[in-house]
Amino acid sequence: MRIIKCITFDLDDTLWACHPVIHRAEQESYQWIKTHYPKISNYYSEAQFGESRLNYHQAHPEDQFDFTKTRQDWLAQLAKTFGYSPKMAQDAFHVFWLARNQVTLFNGVTALLERLSKRFVMGTISNGNADIDKIGIGQYFNFSVQVREVGVAKPAPEMFQRALMLAQCQPHEMIHIGDHSLCDIFGALNAGLHAIWLNPQQRAWTETHQPSAIIQDLDEIETHIERIIAEL
Repeated sequence: MRIIKCITFDLDDTLWACHPVIHRAEQESYQWIKTHYPKISNYYSEAQFGESRLNYHQAHPEDQFDFTKTRQDWLAQLAKTFGYSPKMAQDAFHVFWLARNQVTLFNGVTALLERLSKRFVMGTISNGNADIDKIGIGQYFNFSVQVREVGVAKPAPEMFQRALMLAQCQPHEMIHIGDHSLCDIFGALNAGLHAIWLNPQQRAWTETHQPSAIIQDLDEIETHIERIIAEL
Protein backbone atom coordinates (compact mmCIF):
# COMPACT_ATOMS: atom_id res chain seq x y z
CA MET A 1 0.00 0.00 0.00
CA ARG A 2 1.40 3.40 -1.03
CA ILE A 3 1.01 5.97 1.74
CA ILE A 4 2.54 9.22 2.94
CA LYS A 5 4.46 8.65 6.18
CA CYS A 6 6.53 11.78 6.56
CA ILE A 7 6.25 15.54 5.98
CA THR A 8 9.41 17.66 5.93
CA PHE A 9 9.72 21.44 5.94
CA ASP A 10 12.35 23.92 4.95
CA LEU A 11 12.67 26.63 7.64
CA ASP A 12 13.84 30.09 6.53
CA ASP A 13 11.26 31.82 4.30
CA THR A 14 8.97 28.80 4.60
CA LEU A 15 7.90 29.02 8.23
CA TRP A 16 9.06 32.62 8.82
CA ALA A 17 10.57 35.53 6.88
CA CYS A 18 14.34 35.17 7.02
CA HIS A 19 15.70 38.57 5.94
CA PRO A 20 14.38 40.66 8.86
CA VAL A 21 15.63 38.03 11.33
CA ILE A 22 19.17 38.01 9.96
CA HIS A 23 19.23 41.80 9.56
CA ARG A 24 18.27 42.31 13.21
CA ALA A 25 20.74 39.64 14.37
CA GLU A 26 23.57 41.34 12.47
CA GLN A 27 22.68 44.70 14.02
CA GLU A 28 22.55 43.27 17.53
CA SER A 29 25.88 41.52 16.97
CA TYR A 30 27.59 44.72 15.90
CA GLN A 31 26.14 46.72 18.80
CA TRP A 32 27.38 44.06 21.22
CA ILE A 33 30.85 44.19 19.66
CA LYS A 34 30.76 47.99 19.89
CA THR A 35 30.00 47.80 23.62
CA HIS A 36 32.39 45.02 24.63
CA TYR A 37 35.17 45.01 22.02
CA PRO A 38 35.48 48.58 20.75
CA LYS A 39 38.79 48.13 18.94
CA ILE A 40 36.85 46.18 16.30
CA SER A 41 34.00 48.69 15.96
CA ASN A 42 36.50 51.57 15.89
CA TYR A 43 38.09 49.92 12.87
CA TYR A 44 34.92 48.68 11.13
CA SER A 45 31.69 50.58 10.59
CA GLU A 46 28.58 48.41 10.79
CA ALA A 47 28.52 48.08 7.01
CA GLN A 48 32.23 47.23 6.86
CA PHE A 49 31.74 44.67 9.64
CA GLY A 50 29.16 42.90 7.50
CA GLU A 51 31.38 43.11 4.43
CA SER A 52 34.23 41.54 6.39
CA ARG A 53 32.04 38.53 7.20
CA LEU A 54 30.90 38.18 3.60
CA ASN A 55 34.46 38.40 2.33
CA TYR A 56 35.56 35.71 4.77
CA HIS A 57 32.66 33.50 3.73
CA GLN A 58 33.47 33.88 0.04
CA ALA A 59 37.15 33.16 0.69
CA HIS A 60 36.29 29.78 2.21
CA PRO A 61 34.15 27.97 -0.38
CA GLU A 62 34.81 24.63 1.32
CA ASP A 63 32.53 25.80 4.14
CA GLN A 64 30.17 27.98 2.11
CA PHE A 65 27.04 26.19 3.30
CA ASP A 66 28.09 25.82 6.93
CA PHE A 67 27.10 29.26 8.17
CA THR A 68 27.82 28.39 11.79
CA LYS A 69 31.40 27.33 11.12
CA THR A 70 32.25 30.25 8.85
CA ARG A 71 30.86 32.79 11.33
CA GLN A 72 32.69 31.18 14.23
CA ASP A 73 35.95 31.02 12.27
CA TRP A 74 35.59 34.64 11.11
CA LEU A 75 34.97 35.84 14.65
CA ALA A 76 37.97 33.85 15.89
CA GLN A 77 40.10 35.54 13.25
CA LEU A 78 38.83 38.96 14.34
CA ALA A 79 39.64 38.17 17.97
CA LYS A 80 43.18 37.19 17.04
CA THR A 81 43.69 40.18 14.74
CA PHE A 82 42.61 42.70 17.36
CA GLY A 83 44.34 41.02 20.29
CA TYR A 84 41.26 39.75 22.11
CA SER A 85 40.76 36.43 23.89
CA PRO A 86 39.30 33.52 21.87
CA LYS A 87 36.33 33.77 24.26
CA MET A 88 35.28 36.88 22.33
CA ALA A 89 34.44 34.73 19.30
CA GLN A 90 32.40 32.30 21.39
CA ASP A 91 30.45 35.05 23.11
CA ALA A 92 29.90 37.05 19.91
CA PHE A 93 28.56 34.02 18.12
CA HIS A 94 26.18 33.30 20.99
CA VAL A 95 24.79 36.83 20.76
CA PHE A 96 24.16 36.36 17.05
CA TRP A 97 22.71 32.88 17.54
CA LEU A 98 20.20 34.03 20.14
CA ALA A 99 18.99 36.85 17.88
CA ARG A 100 18.99 34.57 14.82
CA ASN A 101 16.49 32.31 16.56
CA GLN A 102 14.08 35.08 17.51
CA VAL A 103 11.68 34.62 14.62
CA THR A 104 8.10 35.58 13.93
CA LEU A 105 6.30 32.55 12.55
CA PHE A 106 3.95 33.05 9.63
CA ASN A 107 0.28 33.07 10.56
CA GLY A 108 -1.10 29.63 11.33
CA VAL A 109 2.26 27.82 11.45
CA THR A 110 1.97 26.51 15.00
CA ALA A 111 -1.55 25.18 14.50
CA LEU A 112 -0.57 23.63 11.16
CA LEU A 113 2.45 21.86 12.64
CA GLU A 114 0.42 20.62 15.58
CA ARG A 115 -2.21 19.08 13.30
CA LEU A 116 0.30 17.48 10.95
CA SER A 117 2.44 16.11 13.79
CA LYS A 118 -0.53 14.04 14.97
CA ARG A 119 -0.68 12.24 11.63
CA PHE A 120 2.83 12.09 10.20
CA VAL A 121 6.47 11.72 11.08
CA MET A 122 7.75 15.29 10.88
CA GLY A 123 11.17 16.63 9.92
CA THR A 124 13.05 19.72 8.82
CA ILE A 125 15.63 19.93 6.04
CA SER A 126 17.48 23.23 6.12
CA ASN A 127 20.58 24.85 4.66
CA GLY A 128 20.50 27.40 7.49
CA ASN A 129 21.45 27.19 11.15
CA ALA A 130 18.14 27.94 12.86
CA ASP A 131 17.41 25.90 15.99
CA ILE A 132 13.81 24.68 16.12
CA ASP A 133 14.04 23.93 19.85
CA LYS A 134 15.23 27.44 20.64
CA ILE A 135 12.54 28.89 18.38
CA GLY A 136 9.91 26.86 20.23
CA ILE A 137 8.60 24.48 17.58
CA GLY A 138 10.88 21.50 18.20
CA GLN A 139 8.09 19.52 19.83
CA TYR A 140 6.36 19.16 16.47
CA PHE A 141 9.32 17.50 14.75
CA ASN A 142 10.88 14.07 15.02
CA PHE A 143 14.18 15.02 13.37
CA SER A 144 16.15 17.82 11.73
CA VAL A 145 18.64 17.61 8.87
CA GLN A 146 21.27 20.36 8.67
CA VAL A 147 24.22 21.04 6.43
CA ARG A 148 26.92 20.65 9.02
CA GLU A 149 25.77 17.09 9.76
CA VAL A 150 25.61 15.97 6.14
CA GLY A 151 28.51 17.93 4.63
CA VAL A 152 26.57 19.15 1.60
CA ALA A 153 23.59 21.46 1.09
CA LYS A 154 20.25 21.21 -0.69
CA PRO A 155 19.62 20.49 -3.52
CA ALA A 156 22.18 17.70 -3.02
CA PRO A 157 20.32 14.37 -2.72
CA GLU A 158 22.28 13.46 0.41
CA MET A 159 20.24 15.97 2.42
CA PHE A 160 16.99 14.27 1.45
CA GLN A 161 18.47 10.78 1.77
CA ARG A 162 19.44 11.64 5.34
CA ALA A 163 15.83 12.61 6.03
CA LEU A 164 14.57 9.37 4.50
CA MET A 165 16.92 7.38 6.71
CA LEU A 166 15.81 9.22 9.85
CA ALA A 167 12.13 8.87 8.94
CA GLN A 168 12.61 5.23 7.94
CA CYS A 169 10.57 5.59 4.79
CA GLN A 170 10.85 5.47 1.01
CA PRO A 171 11.01 8.57 -1.22
CA HIS A 172 7.41 8.18 -2.42
CA GLU A 173 6.29 8.17 1.22
CA MET A 174 7.65 11.67 1.96
CA ILE A 175 6.44 15.16 1.04
CA HIS A 176 8.88 18.08 1.30
CA ILE A 177 7.59 21.65 1.56
CA GLY A 178 9.76 24.69 0.87
CA ASP A 179 10.06 28.07 -0.78
CA HIS A 180 13.23 27.68 -2.85
CA SER A 181 12.62 26.34 -6.35
CA LEU A 182 16.12 24.85 -6.72
CA CYS A 183 17.17 23.87 -3.21
CA ASP A 184 13.81 22.62 -1.99
CA ILE A 185 11.65 21.64 -4.93
CA PHE A 186 14.12 20.51 -7.58
CA GLY A 187 16.19 18.84 -4.85
CA ALA A 188 13.23 16.95 -3.43
CA LEU A 189 11.89 15.89 -6.82
CA ASN A 190 15.35 14.79 -7.90
CA ALA A 191 15.55 12.60 -4.78
CA GLY A 192 12.20 11.01 -5.62
CA LEU A 193 10.08 12.83 -3.05
CA HIS A 194 6.80 14.65 -3.49
CA ALA A 195 7.35 18.40 -3.28
CA ILE A 196 5.02 21.29 -2.47
CA TRP A 197 6.37 24.67 -3.55
CA LEU A 198 5.46 27.63 -1.36
CA ASN A 199 5.53 30.36 -4.00
CA PRO A 200 3.73 33.52 -2.83
CA GLN A 201 5.55 35.61 -5.44
CA GLN A 202 4.11 33.37 -8.18
CA ARG A 203 7.49 32.85 -9.80
CA ALA A 204 7.64 30.75 -12.97
CA TRP A 205 8.64 27.09 -12.75
CA THR A 206 11.26 26.35 -15.40
CA GLU A 207 12.06 22.66 -14.90
CA THR A 208 10.46 19.76 -16.77
CA HIS A 209 9.47 17.72 -13.72
CA GLN A 210 6.58 19.58 -12.10
CA PRO A 211 6.10 20.10 -8.34
CA SER A 212 3.41 18.03 -6.70
CA ALA A 213 1.68 21.32 -5.87
CA ILE A 214 2.35 25.05 -6.03
CA ILE A 215 0.80 27.14 -3.26
CA GLN A 216 0.81 30.80 -2.28
CA ASP A 217 -0.03 30.34 1.40
CA LEU A 218 0.66 27.71 4.03
CA ASP A 219 -3.04 27.24 4.70
CA GLU A 220 -3.26 25.40 1.37
CA ILE A 221 -0.89 22.64 2.45
CA GLU A 222 -3.32 20.20 4.00
CA THR A 223 -5.63 20.25 0.99
CA HIS A 224 -2.74 19.29 -1.28
CA ILE A 225 -1.43 16.64 1.10
CA GLU A 226 -4.85 15.01 0.97
CA ARG A 227 -4.88 15.22 -2.83
CA ILE A 228 -1.44 13.65 -3.07
CA ILE A 229 -2.55 10.83 -0.75
CA ALA A 230 -5.73 10.28 -2.80
CA GLU A 231 -3.71 10.04 -6.02
CA LEU A 232 -1.26 7.42 -4.73
